Amino acid sequence: MEEFEHLPIEIGRMIAHAEAALHVTPHPVQRQPRVMEHLVTRHVARHGSAGPDDETYARNLSAGLLRTIETLERSPGMFDSGLGKSLLNVRAHLATDPDASELRTWEAVVTALQVHSALFAASDRTEGHVLCHIAEEMRSIPATRPTRSANPGHWINAFWLAIVCRDQARMTQLCTVSLELLRVSRARYDEFMFDWVDTLQSYWDERPGLGGKLIATIEGSHPDVARVAEKELIDKILYQPVNLFHLFVRKDHAGFNQALFEAVELHKSYWTATAERGASVEGYLALGPLAITCLAFDAGFPIEVESDYLPAHLLNRSWVGEFTT
Repeated sequence: MEEFEHLPIEIGRMIAHAEAALHVTPHPVQRQPRVMEHLVTRHVARHGSAGPDDETYARNLSAGLLRTIETLERSPGMFDSGLGKSLLNVRAHLATDPDASELRTWEAVVTALQVHSALFAASDRTEGHVLCHIAEEMRSIPATRPTRSANPGHWINAFWLAIVCRDQARMTQLCTVSLELLRVSRARYDEFMFDWVDTLQSYWDERPGLGGKLIATIEGSHPDVARVAEKELIDKILYQPVNLFHLFVRKDHAGFNQALFEAVELHKSYWTATAERGASVEGYLALGPLAITCLAFDAGFPIEVESDYLPAHLLNRSWVGEFTT
């Protein structure tokens, strides 16, 4: 599609703006990666393996998700169920298609983006309906006003999916969602999650104060400050995209690749820490690190980490433009 032909130029312009904003002294709690002088491509094997019932599981999930999507026009309260099912559907398809080389996996990713985007479109309206393209159909979703589902965690997932799909229009649309709307949800989140949303919106919309917002995110994610999320979740999952983003906007290629390797290793460590986690497909995709790596890839960074946690065909834009997102 024509809009994607100039995407690296657009990302480069964003980096230039972000880099100018980040000429600040690093905070002491900023956890820097161990930078290696000479990097070679390194591989992180994904845990788990495809089982005999995984194809059936993925098909059943897709069918169940479609039924949930079809109820949204009558019962928008089903969004919470749809959000969870849409991401689980992506991961279930990756169980048997780890590099996302099959169209059905891309379709699952696009559908997840559409469901997440529709939630925030409906939450930002107080009356009437919003027209949303979901699962190959235009659907009229009743306005919901802000709900518990319209929270910073779901917003960040929506933004990651928009980046992976290279859907700049949706990225811009998501940046119109105010922090006040996310706070109305009253869902329990640490303050750094709101700072992180503010940072990402400021980056994409080129708003002032990016450096200070990123530092606030880093400070707030420190275990001595955060009070809601567990330390293991913060250190191994939530903080890793923040660190990658910082290195991305600083154009630190070597530091980025080292941090990416560590982020994927930590993702694997988290999702294999217990037998219950290891048996779930939920850990098959490192969505946050993948999204930031997509930004880096599009900006011309050499990506020297390979892993099925970062599906190659999603990273390399193989399916972009295949159909409307």
